[in-house]
Amino acid sequence: MTAAAGLGAAALAAALLVNGPSTVVTAVAGVVAGLLAAVSLFVAAVRATPRSRHQSSAWRWLAWGSVTWLVGIGVRPVAEGTPFVLTFADVLLLVGTLLLAIGCGLTARRPSYGRSLLHYVTSAYISAASLFAICWVVLLAPAYAKAEEPSTLALPVLCLLATCAVAPAVLATRSAGRRVGMAALAVLAAVTVEELATAVGRLTVGGTPPLVAGMVAPVAFLLLAATPWASRDCVRPVRSTPSAVVDGAPLALAGVATVVLVVRVLAGRLEQPMAVLPIVVGSVVVVLLAKVFVLALETTSMRGTVETGERQLIHLAENAGDVVLVCDPDGAIREIGSGVEATYGYHPPELIGRSVLDYVHSEDAPAVLAALRAMTADEEPATNRQGACRVSCRVRAADGTWRPAESVATRHPRESEDLVLISTRDVSDQVALRNQVAHLTFHDGVTGLPNRAYFEERTREVLARRGAGRTAVVFVDLDGFTGVNDSVGHASGDYLLSQAARRLRAAVRADDTLARWGGDEFAVLLESGSSGSSGSSGTADAQTAIDLAERLVRAVSSEPFRVADRDIALTASVGVAFAEDGVPAGDLIRNADVAMARAKELGGRRVEVFAAHMHADVVRRLELAADLQRALLANQFAVEYQPVVDLATSRVTAVEALVRWCRGSTFVPPQQFLGAAEDTGLIVPLSEWILREACREVANWRASSWDIGLSLNLSSRQITAPRFVETVESALAESGLPASALTLEVIEEMLVEDAEEVINRLSELRALGVRLAIDDFGTGYASLAFLRRLPVDMIKIDPSFVSGLGRDETLTLLTRTIVRLGHDLGLIVVAEGIERPEQLELLREMGCTRGQGFLVARPMAARGVDSLMRTSLTPLQNTA
Repeated sequence: MTAAAGLGAAALAAALLVNGPSTVVTAVAGVVAGLLAAVSLFVAAVRATPRSRHQSSAWRWLAWGSVTWLVGIGVRPVAEGTPFVLTFADVLLLVGTLLLAIGCGLTARRPSYGRSLLHYVTSAYISAASLFAICWVVLLAPAYAKAEEPSTLALPVLCLLATCAVAPAVLATRSAGRRVGMAALAVLAAVTVEELATAVGRLTVGGTPPLVAGMVAPVAFLLLAATPWASRDCVRPVRSTPSAVVDGAPLALAGVATVVLVVRVLAGRLEQPMAVLPIVVGSVVVVLLAKVFVLALETTSMRGTVETGERQLIHLAENAGDVVLVCDPDGAIREIGSGVEATYGYHPPELIGRSVLDYVHSEDAPAVLAALRAMTADEEPATNRQGACRVSCRVRAADGTWRPAESVATRHPRESEDLVLISTRDVSDQVALRNQVAHLTFHDGVTGLPNRAYFEERTREVLARRGAGRTAVVFVDLDGFTGVNDSVGHASGDYLLSQAARRLRAAVRADDTLARWGGDEFAVLLESGSSGSSGSSGTADAQTAIDLAERLVRAVSSEPFRVADRDIALTASVGVAFAEDGVPAGDLIRNADVAMARAKELGGRRVEVFAAHMHADVVRRLELAADLQRALLANQFAVEYQPVVDLATSRVTAVEALVRWCRGSTFVPPQQFLGAAEDTGLIVPLSEWILREACREVANWRASSWDIGLSLNLSSRQITAPRFVETVESALAESGLPASALTLEVIEEMLVEDAEEVINRLSELRALGVRLAIDDFGTGYASLAFLRRLPVDMIKIDPSFVSGLGRDETLTLLTRTIVRLGHDLGLIVVAEGIERPEQLELLREMGCTRGQGFLVARPMAARGVDSLMRTSLTPLQNTA
């Protein structure tokens, strides 16, 4: 279509070169240009994209207007000779112009500046009347003065009104069709110019307008034809004319018209053949007065609406608990709501005229004053471009307390003053809640001490600020606290922890940080330089930390805790770790924990200082525990049996099952992995496997008519494990081993710790027929009263006693006493660790019943026991 417009332009150029009447040339050019515009607009409307679908209606109106106009311009040469003042061609041109105006207005969709219809109509009329007055004074009045016959001005006046009617909407719109609307507006302006030239031409002697004036409209139509195809995207929006320019254009035109009239009057060149000019000027004045009156009414109504809105806003803010006030840039209060009395206790009248800074904390006053002045500054800072400013400050209430508040300040221009509207809310409850949440986040609810999170963060801060220096961390664990919850309940246990926290707090210094780490563990952070002078040596500071650790041990164990009407005595295990350069806070805390665990392993109620090997031991223990679990799944364990013989007859009466572990090709001694198995709980499944394997093997031997028993060592975890008694009963049932052939051994310490539960479990086993033995007798803390409470069948003398036989008179006497005690109680006495012949002879002389040791027989696999029993055992039938 752009190429077709180019062809049309070429046709117009050819028409200008043709000699003939100007009306005919103008008609030909108009028909060609209007036809091209109509076809272009119709095609664009049909091919409109979904995004430009709303513009297709406007394009169709413009196309029909172009068709009507080209028909009118085409028949004008024929209609010029008629005697009518307004010809048929003029009617068609007028209808076409109106259709073009409708289409032009539809491109704008609606007035973008949002004014009322009255404002829209009056602006259009003032613009049209002002332009008409200028044209009248400059062109029409002189032509009428010289004309022989008057001519009608209806067509150019109506075209001018149509153009002025749609121009404001098109100029101010931001719609995507503004480009086509501007082209259509140019067509209306060109048509108006052409009709005005035609009217002037009719008044002259020649009766025809100049050829150039007649070619303005065809050129505008060619522009309209090309506009929908100006770019591939027909809907790209363009920048609109500012609304201030659009609103000021009518007044500017009225001013220009006034200047032209004054110049003409002063020059004495004003022609007045008709009373048109006074009518037009008078109507403009009337319209302007009406517009001013309507604007005054609208301003009054708008002011009332604004004041009502302000009152509603203030009322709403006060109902929400806010205090609303108006002040000047210096802070002087002009107005204040009644909510200030309920919130801060002040009467509103006594605050009027006072400075708001009188009630703001002195530390917050500069920020408040800067915010007030920034709100009224001509050039607002970047932080204030949103029209509001938030300020947090402390406000003094009538009772003298300072309350935290959050305020929002906005500009509040009023008449000639630039004021500030402030809405203030008391956030005391919110701040108190935040403080409470922060306290609960970093403090323990039972003891009130800082918690683990606070302690870790504090340690990181100290190390980052001061470096390692003399910083130390002390860990405290309450020995024996586990049984407190079980005996007196968790509530009483929490009460005991609170008592322990008070004792520890009294033992540490004011500069130290005491925290509850978790459970029954506490942690102390000794900051570098917090004790002594800055010139004290590292040795003195290390001693200070150790002295503090010892004070903590004494604070816990000095006297019993009074809980639930009973005294509970506890001790403490304490670990100390000193910071080193480059050691992270987490590693420092871990080292103190490792040292504390070491103190607990060594019996508690002591202080241990961290050494590098402690961490290595912990790592090895963790690795060993992981290997143990894998070994248990891979069946890497084996059972060896150490024979127990009758010392009088040398007959093997029983075997003791011992576990062995070969990790790959490496033999791991039992003393290296049994402790880790006990700590991790793997001792329970491991002991169950040993029990079932040994019971099966011994049952097979007994099935071959060999009278032999089985001894097994029990661990504390194994005895207290759920369904332990059922496990033993199941192993006996599966293997077919009689319960009387199984002897389970316990050490004396197990009868002291958790005595009630252990004795109950062992009593249940004794009820099944299982025999019980006390291993390592004479080395523990059990009293002889346990022998009365627990029906024991056997006692085993510890190897430490046996090793001194024949060499140490005291040990020999103690061993003889134990053997005699066993005989008096009717118990079987077994001596362990027999390694020398003189030991064996002394034990026989003492009357010891049975014995085991390397001299008698070393631990061996099942095949070795089978071979030994074939040569030395007495079948059951021979002993019957």
